[in-house]
Amino acid sequence: MVQGKDYVGVGCGAFILNEKGELLLQLRNKAPEKEYWSIPGGKVELFETFEEAVKREVKEEVGVEVEVNRLLGICDHIIKNEGRHWVSPSYLCKIVKGVPKLMEPAKHLDMKWFAFDELPEKITITTKDAIRSYKNSNLSKCGR
Repeated sequence: MVQGKDYVGVGCGAFILNEKGELLLQLRNKAPEKEYWSIPGGKVELFETFEEAVKREVKEEVGVEVEVNRLLGICDHIIKNEGRHWVSPSYLCKIVKGVPKLMEPAKHLDMKWFAFDELPEKITITTKDAIRSYKNSNLSKCGR
């Protein structure tokens, strides 16, 4: 049985901004949503909290340690044409150690910082949801 395909999967995502207010995104090289830009994140493992999973996934994918500041929202990540269904909370995170770099080149083709007015067209459902949650929060109005 495959998580997210045979039953609802549980994931998580990290919404990371730099000092310029740009969002860190990675270009996916695997399903679901292959060739779409996404915030760092992944599966929650058995007996792992969401915050632990976010920290682990960010360390694995972009090689930095983050502080989890707050929950932005929970996404119903349903991709009917790919037969995938996930539930994924996204958290506003701050880098506390390290410089982001592409750690898993087989899983991600690229990694870049994007200004909100220069976001790529092809972004994942979870990323769109996190951006919407961030923009609707008071955080975007006060600079975080």
